[in-house]
Amino acid sequence: MPPSHLHAPLLAWYAASSRDLPWRAADRTPWGVLVSEVMLQQTPVDRVLPVWLEWMRRWPTPAALAAEPPGEVVRAWGRLGYPRRALRLHEAAQACVLRFGGEVPHEPEQLRSLPGVGDYTSAALESFAFGRRAVVLDTNVRRVLARLLTGSEHPRPTINAAERALAASVLPDLDREAALWSVAVMELGALVCTAASPSCGACPVSATCTWVALGKPAYDGPERPVQKFAGTDRQVRGRLMAVLREAHAPVPKPALDAVWDDAVQRERALDGLVADGLAEPLANGRYRLPGVGGTIDA
Repeated sequence: MPPSHLHAPLLAWYAASSRDLPWRAADRTPWGVLVSEVMLQQTPVDRVLPVWLEWMRRWPTPAALAAEPPGEVVRAWGRLGYPRRALRLHEAAQACVLRFGGEVPHEPEQLRSLPGVGDYTSAALESFAFGRRAVVLDTNVRRVLARLLTGSEHPRPTINAAERALAASVLPDLDREAALWSVAVMELGALVCTAASPSCGACPVSATCTWVALGKPAYDGPERPVQKFAGTDRQVRGRLMAVLREAHAPVPKPALDAVWDDAVQRERALDGLVADGLAEPLANGRYRLPGVGGTIDA
């Protein structure tokens, strides 16, 4: 069926059923969209929303964030996970101030020059912040298009040129409609065409879905990576970061040692935080968030 026959029902569904999220509001700013996109990487909306609201209240512009020490930015990131994203966002804010007059730039090449902004985030900003036609491929979009167009329950582990071309082939030609289509497909994947329990009866395009037509065959492609958390260095890093975030003074090493029994793994995780710029060792054997109060010899 021609792609245009998919557009109307999905866009109508989105108009009636989409969530009211502030980074989609009519008064959204490119900066607010950038903050949301970075926060939403591997983190669900319900966890992001309160942090985004507080973040935008405190730092409504790139200049406001750029003026803060990086440690305060990491503290405000809270438990969103992958706190290096906070540092990249801080660096992106500084780049906006130094190179783009305090604004998030418009052009794709300029967007991709910002720290932490890759192909996906650049395309998302083009579409959701600036209303332009761009191929936006996040996890939800990829899953919806895999089922709808190719009949596969899940997409392949990595994006290839053929997948990008297929996504581009169903993208509406006009900028405004293309931007709406991209966010509508994303929302469908988040609310209806979910990974584990798709609600095909509530799907506005199920009648033209290849996966449904084939009887919903189980995925038989390359093995999909499964992320573990319990017992990993990531869990240890999270516990160490929680101590540093909650303290408003440098933390003595024994307070960090108490969070994990395995000394080898704990030291490896702490060394990783220091290498990533998320923890700063002081001369007196204490640790702090980067650049938060005092001097390196304090």
